Amino acid sequence: MPRIAYQPEDIAQPAALVEAIRARRGGRLLHLDRMLLHSPPLAAGWNGYLKAVRTELALDPRLRELAMCVVASLNGAHYEFHHHAPEFLRAGGTAPQAEALRDPERALQDGALFDGTALAALRLSIEMTRQVAVDDESFAAVHAALGDRQTVELVAVIATYNMVSRFLVALGVEPEPTA
Repeated sequence: MPRIAYQPEDIAQPAALVEAIRARRGGRLLHLDRMLLHSPPLAAGWNGYLKAVRTELALDPRLRELAMCVVASLNGAHYEFHHHAPEFLRAGGTAPQAEALRDPERALQDGALFDGTALAALRLSIEMTRQVAVDDESFAAVHAALGDRQTVELVAVIATYNMVSRFLVALGVEPEPTA
């Protein structure tokens, strides 16, 4: 159960914000959105920022979703993993890879399942989530594989989804029931 009740599914106000969120979500509001709508300014900023992170970066979507799944697993954010594992598959990840991401430290040891770039992203995601500070060697591996822009974007994705997971876990946001 969420710690604070979700706003109603048919919430209509503030109209422009609710419509913007619905547009980004294909017409519906997720539990996360309904929790955020307790604070319209927070929901507005979140919607714009997360739209950019999800749809406007040059970063390979497979690496983006891999990082999101790693953060979700490490932080116990089941809602986040529930939503991003299917996105990882759509972005070119495999079902065995998605399953392995449930245990990121173990996945990091599987060079047969993940290529060097994915392993570098995995390591960076683990270090940023577990200890915040990143080893020079880990950073260098990501930077060598991705260059400046995509390294900055990957770091931002990991940081962003650590924020998201902490919000979800602290408030008890649950995955939507499957139809």
